[in-house]
Amino acid sequence: MKEKEIIRNGKGDNYNYSQDHCFIKLSSDRTQGELCFVEDTLKPGFYLARHHHKIMTEVFYILEGEVELIFDDETIIAKPGDTITVPPNVWHTASCKDGGKMLSIFKNGQFDLYLEKLSQMSDSDFEDTELMKAISAEFDIYEE
Repeated sequence: MKEKEIIRNGKGDNYNYSQDHCFIKLSSDRTQGELCFVEDTLKPGFYLARHHHKIMTEVFYILEGEVELIFDDETIIAKPGDTITVPPNVWHTASCKDGGKMLSIFKNGQFDLYLEKLSQMSDSDFEDTELMKAISAEFDIYEE
């Protein structure tokens, strides 16, 4: 990182999807792909399908609401102030019934670039299962 960067509240690259409104707070471009931070405002009914990462470590820090995280061996209800670290190769699902907010931290991943790519896709692209699998795999996201 060459110089400091300040990203104010409500600022950062802005991706507003049907279930999630994201602001990129630290781009992987600034850390040579080693780290990125995403502020997620989870809309009511948010659901992240079961997946894992082969390289990336994902950290959830809950800011508001309750987020249910389902692993193969346990289910956790995460509340404000809770931190859940998911290492590579651990299958997980996330949901948020009533909406909430969290900071997602990705180590050794470029999740921010994945969000950028998704923002440029059409509805028909999202319906193309093979295309979605290929894009997900490009960014170290593997679903069943």
